Amino acid sequence: MIVGVIGSGGREHAICEILVRSKKISELYCFPGNAGTAKIAKNVDINTDNFENLKNYILDNKIELIIIGPEKPLVDGLVDYLENFKIKVFGPNKIASQLEGSKIFTKKICKKYQIPTANFGIFKNTKDAREFLKNSGYPIVIKADNLASGKGVYICENFEESYSAVKEIFDGKFGEANDILIEEFLNGEEMSFFIVSDGISIQNFGTAQDHKRVLEGDKGKNTGGMGAYSPSRLINAELEKKILNKVILPTLKALKEIGTEYKGFLYAGLMIVKNEPYLIEYNVRMGDPECQTILPKLDSDLLEIFLACCDKSLKDTKVKWNNKKSLCVVLCSKGYPDKYKKNVEIENLNKIKLDKLDYLFHAGTKVRDKKIFAIGGRVLNFVTLSDKFANARKIINKHLNELNWNNGFYRKDIGYKVIDE
Repeated sequence: MIVGVIGSGGREHAICEILVRSKKISELYCFPGNAGTAKIAKNVDINTDNFENLKNYILDNKIELIIIGPEKPLVDGLVDYLENFKIKVFGPNKIASQLEGSKIFTKKICKKYQIPTANFGIFKNTKDAREFLKNSGYPIVIKADNLASGKGVYICENFEESYSAVKEIFDGKFGEANDILIEEFLNGEEMSFFIVSDGISIQNFGTAQDHKRVLEGDKGKNTGGMGAYSPSRLINAELEKKILNKVILPTLKALKEIGTEYKGFLYAGLMIVKNEPYLIEYNVRMGDPECQTILPKLDSDLLEIFLACCDKSLKDTKVKWNNKKSLCVVLCSKGYPDKYKKNVEIENLNKIKLDKLDYLFHAGTKVRDKKIFAIGGRVLNFVTLSDKFANARKIINKHLNELNWNNGFYRKDIGYKVIDE
């Protein structure tokens, strides 16, 4: 079977790496891919915002299944567009993708279907938001109501910080934002919970804990993700049941009632307070780096799962996992998430010797003249499966020392809550 994956990050390299285990795949394409996918797929340098060019390439090359990795093409309606040309696509349609595309869309569903979430207010201008903030308790959470690559969220300790955040969002720091969301701060611990759906039935697809902040101890600016571990230390049978019954299933019911269905990965970002789940936000795709952390634990054929979702036969598909613990550490360019140098060569990659439970997923990388260069903020993802998180981190640190890339940095404390207790 000829398969194509859309995206260029660590998530897409992980999807490609796990996909090629399938004996059913004869050819794999990645649009546009990175230096990692170049080794196992044909990278296609095409603008994925140009739906027509993309569609023509897919049809010309007889690609039979497309998997969409990142959120932007999903929110922009690429699934709907390609399906109009009878192309099989894994991912939610444009309406369902509003779960991520508009935080306010999701909050309104929460309110109507009594899905537990933080109390919130919606504001259309700086003046009204400022008045509200004057009388608010702190800390408080402020979010841009658009795609912000995981960065459009502020946790503010006082009025000055919160008003500055509001101004930045309305000034277009994360693109055009007509509305902002101001939420109460929930004091608990975050958890990422994943399902996969064919529009009729769902299957659980693992849990993870992401480390979003750039500095150790979960301090500093928000990033796209500095590392993760799976499974989450918080998950238990009772909590899983609550998440499904109070959060996931009412959301899918809400989509059905507005005339659509959900096909693809659904990622619930949750705050767990005394074993009770509160929805922070949805993502309509696998997380990054959670995807890199979870997929290596999969014992089933990933291609069969994707096809079952497209063919509405997921209930007949077994999703099997190994019992290993998985840890991922993200190597970033110095300066990230602010300014950083691009086109910096990464040497010593050939010195890293990976065992069968080790993975190295590329993110912001590119091949040029047989050399590999860093072109993004998040550059490489080191993942190890082990019986113990501490052992996984030790192995990853050994690989990072072998690489010894002077232009990068990483958090040395990923997984500290499950390792250092």
